[in-house]
Amino acid sequence: MATALLITGTVGAGKTTVADFAGDLLIEAGVPNAVIDLDWLRRAWPAPPRDPYNGALTLRNLRAVAANFLAAGAERLVLAGVIESREERLAHEEALGVPLAVCRVHVDLPLVRRRLRARHALDPKALDRHLERSGELQSILDGAGVEDYAVDGTHGTPEEVAALVLRGWQTN
Repeated sequence: MATALLITGTVGAGKTTVADFAGDLLIEAGVPNAVIDLDWLRRAWPAPPRDPYNGALTLRNLRAVAANFLAAGAERLVLAGVIESREERLAHEEALGVPLAVCRVHVDLPLVRRRLRARHALDPKALDRHLERSGELQSILDGAGVEDYAVDGTHGTPEEVAALVLRGWQTN
């Protein structure tokens, strides 16, 4: 039976990079999989005033993309993205059509902010927005409890963090 894993965390935690490495590790293990970055499924402008992060669009796109990957033979769907509530988690699981586990990659905020400064060095407006959002989102995720388990992403390479994420998925 197919299953899905959402790797979540604050901006700059390395969700997408870890998901990419997790997909590679699954390939090495011979497990048919697909990696989905939720940011790309929501990337449209303008967003509705009451849905600034295009949540409804994300779910519509996720439903279609997941169905296509599953029909193509994927047994594991690895997602990178942010969900801020149990309700969002349930909506994502429903859109996927398969059981969903959630792993939070936790990274110390000073490292997150260093990563963001490097990533947005040429875009000061985006940098300011992401720096502000990182602490805010960290607090939201601390209170939301959307994850089944957490992995420390502060230390280790992205591949090592991905291996920990996959190990946790197998035991949860």
